[in-house]
Amino acid sequence: MKTKALNAGRFYTRNAFQQFTKSGSIGGFILFFCAIIAVVVANVPSLQHLLRIWDVDMGIEIGKFSIKMDFIQWINDGLMAIFFLNVGLEIKHEILAGELSQPKKAMLPIFAALGGMIVPALIYTFFNAGTASANGWGIPMATDIAFAMGVLALLGKSCPIGLKVFLTALAIVDDLGSILVLAIFYPTHAIHGIFLVYAAIVMLILLALNYLNARNPMLYIIPGLFLWYFIFKSGIHATIAGVLLAITIPAKTRINEVRFYTNVQHLLNKFKAASHGQLEAETTPEQLDLLHQINNRVDDISPITDRFQVALNTPVNYIIMPLFALANAGVAFSGEIFAGGYFHIALGIFFGLLLGKPIGIFLFSWLSIKLKLAQLPSKSTYKQLFAIGMVGSIGFTMSLFIDNLAFTDPEMIAVGKAAVLVTSALAVILGFLAVKLTANKKED
Repeated sequence: MKTKALNAGRFYTRNAFQQFTKSGSIGGFILFFCAIIAVVVANVPSLQHLLRIWDVDMGIEIGKFSIKMDFIQWINDGLMAIFFLNVGLEIKHEILAGELSQPKKAMLPIFAALGGMIVPALIYTFFNAGTASANGWGIPMATDIAFAMGVLALLGKSCPIGLKVFLTALAIVDDLGSILVLAIFYPTHAIHGIFLVYAAIVMLILLALNYLNARNPMLYIIPGLFLWYFIFKSGIHATIAGVLLAITIPAKTRINEVRFYTNVQHLLNKFKAASHGQLEAETTPEQLDLLHQINNRVDDISPITDRFQVALNTPVNYIIMPLFALANAGVAFSGEIFAGGYFHIALGIFFGLLLGKPIGIFLFSWLSIKLKLAQLPSKSTYKQLFAIGMVGSIGFTMSLFIDNLAFTDPEMIAVGKAAVLVTSALAVILGFLAVKLTANKKED
């Protein structure tokens, strides 16, 4: 009974991560279908009138305050800030309590992610150095975690659990690297220092709330909206506000263990008494009330970060990311799209993702293992490690995101999108086959 009571306090943390991975897997499939829909609409003349929805102006006007953007910008600058908040919370969770919390466990995905970012960027630069498209080196750097989880879900038991955890942690470190690249190298316009000062003031307020362990979500949401607006006006991409907000949300909580244990044990005893010793029976109203009370006790001690994650996973994976795909994945494929003067963009992205990612992930992982800085995931081989690197070569969300920021020429953006879509689709197939072919095989 005591063990059950104490373990109840860990429910939210486990549930947050489990919901993240489960909704991420399903979200990957939804993302795939939305990308297909976007491509179909962009290539069927009778459907192209639907694209006008992304140009509809929307805004908020309160007195002298006014902010107006078209629908696609609200998605890319507004809704995607919520996506980045969710990513930031997951990064924070992994650093504090997950696969990145122990140095020995963290070293392999960290090294792998570094290789998976550096090598693709170098390959892209090889094809585009000295050209107008050289700024696109960040496009092939990121692994799409939703698509990767979707592939892992399809693989089932073919992929060792150690490799699944490794790829998830790798993708999270990868996201962190992409966020830093986005913030530093891809500003949306000239930097306005005064708005950065305003943003810094809001951050100080949020950090003070964190220090005081304020647990009302609105105390973070309302200042977070101001933070988003000031970052948006500063010239740094507005989505970075989501990551900054995630940093300030408390990830720990205070608990009176004796009081918690006593209360929950009392409720569990009442629940047991109300069951009348039956193994299988419908829950009675009394039992439902007791379960509700137990859940409230757990809710009272759960970190607010976990509550945010549980609340955000569903809308991010089922609404925000599909909308992003519908708005950004549409590219008209024609004989001329790769025949123009920007074929080197496609080559850089294609080889950067399809070769650079698995080679970089494997090479840096192998090096860290040989230097005894990390260890191979349990029940896995080097062949399987390379195969999982192929799954890591799926780039979509962040790749399309950076493509929109790296270029101003619509033709260059279109070539980049097309290359990302074609390469990612091929990476899904090759990654799936690579893991299947290396499943349950011992290394020579």
